[in-house]
This record gives sequence, structure tokens and C-alpha cells, in this order.
Amino acid sequence: MATIAYIGIGANLGDARATVEYAIDKLNQFPTTSMQKASSLFVTAPIDSSGDDYINAVARISTSLDAETLLNHLQELELVCGRERPYRNAPRTLDLDLLLFGEQRIATERLTVPHPRMHERAFVLIPLLQLDPFISIPSKGAAHQFAPLVANQGIRKLIASPI
Repeated sequence: MATIAYIGIGANLGDARATVEYAIDKLNQFPTTSMQKASSLFVTAPIDSSGDDYINAVARISTSLDAETLLNHLQELELVCGRERPYRNAPRTLDLDLLLFGEQRIATERLTVPHPRMHERAFVLIPLLQLDPFISIPSKGAAHQFAPLVANQGIRKLIASPI
């Protein structure tokens, strides 16, 4: 049985836009997984970090993978894109976070779902609400109620280049 999952995507090293677009494409190639929709790309300043601005998006996928297996695939994709973890909140070539996995609440050593800070970050909340304005965060409630709390965090939609 397939589960709807939401993936947070971000990058601020190298060609961040191309990396985020590549990751969105690759999500559709995970086993028993299909891309349903991706948000627009957004530009945000780093939070609790340094470096260049981030390119962020959120993707909604349908998957028959369990959450831990999906996490494994996400981390493999990060590594393919050159992800290193020299210290907490270091700039990164690609960051993939499992935000929501159906209505499940998961707390293991490797994985916490819903993502514990997703409702505090404009770079997650705004693209998530773009995909589903009425989405609910298990144990937190309606995601849109948190939008005013992130209003002071700079975020802007990346305008597509004319062809």
C-alpha cells in the first residue's frame, strides 16, 4: 500500500538550483515511488548556519517503501550529490529531509517524523503549503496556523528563467 510522503529539499553549495532540480527528478526513480508534485523553488537565507542563500523546495511523493528505506534512498542521493556532514548545519550540496510520512509519527535513532522543526521554518512551511494549503502536521494541527510565526524569515519564490 502506498503512502504519501513529503520531502524537504535544499542546497546552497555549487549549482544549488540544478542540484535541487536533479533531486526532484531522481525522487521519481526510487523503487515503488512516484513523484506527485513539487513546489516552486524558493530562495532563503541560511538559518543557524552560514554560506550562500539556499534553494529550497518540497516534493510530494507516493511510495510503497517504508520510512527507513526511504530515508536510506534519500541519504544515498545526498551522497551522490557530494553531501558531507563536517558539522551541524554546515553548508551543503544537497539536503533531503523526510518531513511527513502519511499520518505516521516516527521516533527512532535515525528518523523523527514529522520533522521536528518543519513548522518553524519558512523554507519548509511555505513550499509545503503551496502543495497543500490544508495539510495537517500530525500532533501539531493545521500547518497554515504556523505561517504567521515564520513571517519574519526571508523567503522569495525563484522566478523561472525565460526560454
